[in-house]
Amino acid sequence: MDAVRVALLREVLAGTEWLGTTRHFAAALRSSVVPHGGGLLLVGTDSYEPWHLAAHLVDEAAWSGTPALSPTLVRHRVRPGDPAHLSVGLGRIEAAKRGETLLVVAPDAPEAPLLERVHDARRAGATVFALDSGDRDLQAVAHEALSVPENPELDLDTVQHLVSAAAGENTLPQTRGRSRFRDRLSRLADQLTAPPPSQW
Repeated sequence: MDAVRVALLREVLAGTEWLGTTRHFAAALRSSVVPHGGGLLLVGTDSYEPWHLAAHLVDEAAWSGTPALSPTLVRHRVRPGDPAHLSVGLGRIEAAKRGETLLVVAPDAPEAPLLERVHDARRAGATVFALDSGDRDLQAVAHEALSVPENPELDLDTVQHLVSAAAGENTLPQTRGRSRFRDRLSRLADQLTAPPPSQW
């Protein structure tokens, strides 16, 4: 989903709680990752791999000049011959430490072994975020959770687009109207003329 579609989606959702909620979640994620200079781990469930969110966060990290937002995609199954950026297994969660951030995306209930690893990462000092469909066990482990219950108007994939776009928004110092508008316009132009996203 490109910047124009995200902007249109935001217009459609104006007046709902989703814009504020996703921006709050994204701001918390960014403030957890950026001061430590990186260490964002991204994992899904056994049946759902959030590679699309990983790709969008990589793009947002590049566009916003915030490399710390670029995640390490942690996978349940790594095959021999997978490229390096797709070869990080669940053991990486066990190695998580203070200063790192773990984002769990779970459209379905996460399995007990994954929850145990996430809990261990939290005890080791990692900050845990959850994007889920309302799983209480995952929310109990997370420092910050955003739940997307089954909804015909909005699904977890769409919320991931909103979160990744908001995470990449630079918070500019308050300036007078014209230059601030010019900065936003310049950023949008940069996004629209950027090369296609990298393939995962």
